[in-house]
Amino acid sequence: MIGIFDSGAGGLSVYREIVRLLPNERYVYFSDNAHCPYGEKSQEYILARARWITEHLISRGADVIVIACNTATAAAIATLRAEYGLPFIGMEPAVKPAALKTHSGVIGVLATAGTLKASKYLDTKDKYTDGVKVIEQVGKGFVELVENGELDGPYAEQVVRESVEPLILAGADVIVLGCTHYPFLRGTISRIAGSGVSIIDPAPAAARHLVDVMSERKLFRNDSRSGGKNIGDPKAADVELSSSGDRSALERIFNLL
Repeated sequence: MIGIFDSGAGGLSVYREIVRLLPNERYVYFSDNAHCPYGEKSQEYILARARWITEHLISRGADVIVIACNTATAAAIATLRAEYGLPFIGMEPAVKPAALKTHSGVIGVLATAGTLKASKYLDTKDKYTDGVKVIEQVGKGFVELVENGELDGPYAEQVVRESVEPLILAGADVIVLGCTHYPFLRGTISRIAGSGVSIIDPAPAAARHLVDVMSERKLFRNDSRSGGKNIGDPKAADVELSSSGDRSALERIFNLL
């Protein structure tokens, strides 16, 4: 079984990509929405939550866990890998593909404060952005929009514009979505950024990495990559949804997949 967790419903953007590749696996998804958002919390706090959630997912039968949260990946994945005897898949900062794709020489990164100050992100940025200017913005209010189901409309556009416009004014022609909640706002982000700006979502790459790891470890169900009954439909997959708080936000976003 594949366990997936995030601070809230945002990790469903990763779940959606995984199901496209593995439509017949079994899933358990945990939303830690009673403790959401993670972006401003300490590394110690997030690590404690990640340990608790890992124990919960293992108790539900997970034999591989996807940390579908950039902030939690940065804070906890190294420790979890050292402490538990199962594979963990995290979210990688998609700075390298953005640096390769830019024509203007300027890329924008939208992420939480926790992700932007994490060593994992900083190391990746230093390694792959030689000669490229990186403009960073916290997606202020983005997580709350998604958790409340406000994915478009005047208020959502106002909130998103405040973080996206500075990237465009600085000349960015590629924007990296550095939080798994943000893909649910992709339509609004794209409208504000304009047609000449590319948006990079790291979720498909994380899904492909999961497939590679499961193949190496022989963790697939016999029919997990066959056509199957749901043909990659995330709402038709065998999934158990759970949360630490009110399930309504999780169910609302799940029904939009």
